[in-house]
Order: sequence, then structure tokens, then C-alpha cells
Amino acid sequence: MTTTAGTPHTTAPPSGPPPRGRSARRRRRGGLRRLDRAGPLTYAILGAIVLGSAFPLYWTLVVASHDNEAVGRTPPPLVPGGHLFANLARVFDTVEFQKALLNSLVVSGSITLSVLLFSSLAGFAFAKLRFRGRQGLLLVVIGTMMVPTRLGIIPLYLLMGELGWAGRLEAVIVPGMVTAFGVFWMRQFILDAVPDELIDAAMLDGCHTTRVYWHVIVPAVRPAAAVLGVFTFMQAWNDFFWPLVVLNPDDPTVQVALSTLSAGYFQDYSLILAGTALATLPVLVVFALLGRQIVGGIMAGAIRG
Repeated sequence: MTTTAGTPHTTAPPSGPPPRGRSARRRRRGGLRRLDRAGPLTYAILGAIVLGSAFPLYWTLVVASHDNEAVGRTPPPLVPGGHLFANLARVFDTVEFQKALLNSLVVSGSITLSVLLFSSLAGFAFAKLRFRGRQGLLLVVIGTMMVPTRLGIIPLYLLMGELGWAGRLEAVIVPGMVTAFGVFWMRQFILDAVPDELIDAAMLDGCHTTRVYWHVIVPAVRPAAAVLGVFTFMQAWNDFFWPLVVLNPDDPTVQVALSTLSAGYFQDYSLILAGTALATLPVLVVFALLGRQIVGGIMAGAIRG
């Protein structure tokens, strides 16, 4: 084939279906293996992230196991000392920390269970049930997420006083029994995770709405419920401002008790971080128990997305 001067010679793209057989499968497997492999730079970055995340916990343990004089030395100690149990005993002698731990466990556990129950029920209703005003109610629920919590502190405190709950744990538990984020989270998960045909089949078998929720929805939302449960527990456990406002000083939660340890002109950092280590332990236990479910729930949402 001859070409005229000034006209570039081009090669026609191959036509027909893509190559099949062993060569195509080999190329696909090679691409998957390359995606699975991680180079030294990847491991170095992941190792730096893990060390950076774990160092605050390690430093808390180091400071909590020394006396306050050792913490102020230059350079500071980098290995744990032998005063950990003595500092922990001082924490319980200084404030009502045992009662604070119990109060926080009751508050966080009650809020977590109620949020999981009511959020999954509301999410099921908004995702799969048909009723008048569904979209409008959902917009109202989502709109409440844009209102700062601090704006409702004064009217909420007045309401707790009218109900006679001021200074009691009910004043901390009841306002957090359901959250707009939890409803929206469960609604989005149920919308994608549970097919309409599965619900129709259950109703054809004679299941009413409550049985559909218990036997179809609850098993399907366990990964999302684990993620929501951990987030809710951590938020309730770390809440400081509202318990400080509504509870009595002699009946505190953990965060209020920690603020009492840090009050005063003299800061005993070994005492403060010993209490912080105790306050962090339940959160680590919850994460260790539900860590696999959390990863599974996040990965399930990522795959569907």
C-alpha cells in the first residue's frame, strides 16, 4: 500500500472481540496480583500511621506509671515506671471514680441500645414502608442535624427540671435515646441491603410488620448496627458538657470526674492520666469486641457504593 507525501501512515485499530482464552485470563490474574501486592513504601506509611495512632495511648500509660516529678524531668521518661497501681488508687481516693465509671456505663449502654432499636425501626419505616408524609418527615429528621446542640441546652434543662429529672441519670439518657444521624444511617443501609422482594415474600408467608422487622431487617443490618453502636457508645461516653450541666457533682460521669481531677492550681499529670487510662479502657474493650463487625459494615457500604 502506497501513501502520498505529507499524509502520515496510520494503522487501523484491531477489530473484533477482545482476546480470549488463556492469555486474557493470565493478564487478568496478573493485574489482580499487582493490586494485592504492597510495596515497602506502603508498609512504611501504614506503620507510621499505626505508631502515630498508638503513641498517645502509650504516652498515657507511661505518664500514669510515674510520679509527677518524673514527668517534669528533661528528657521525660519514655518507658513505663512502677507507680501505676499507686496512681490508680489515688484516683479512686480523690474522686468518686467508681461511681463515675458505673454511671457512664449505664448511660452509654442505655443510649446505645435505645439508639440501635429506635434508629433501626425508623430506618425500616422510612426505607421500606409506604405512608403519607414519609419524605417530609425524613427531611425534618435530617434538618435537625443542622441545628447546633448547644442551642437546646437551656430549654432542655428547664424541661428536665419540670419532669423532676435534674440531677438524675434519666436527664442524660432520655435526650439521647434516638439520633437523626442514626435514623439516616440505618435508612440508607436498609434501602440498599434489603430487597423489596424479600419483604414481599415474608409478608406472603404471613409475617406481619413486626415479624418482618425482627426476622428480616435485624439480621441484615447487623454490620451497620455494629458501626452505629460503637460510634454512639463513644459519643455518649465522651459527652462532657450536658452531664456537667444537669448532674450533681457527687454523682458524675467519667468525663466530669476527669475534669475534677484536673481542677485546681497544681496539675498532677500522673493522677490525671491514670484516670484517663481507666476511662479509655471500656472504649478499647468495646472496639476489640466489635472491631470485625465495624470493618465488615464499612466494607459492605463501600462495596455497595
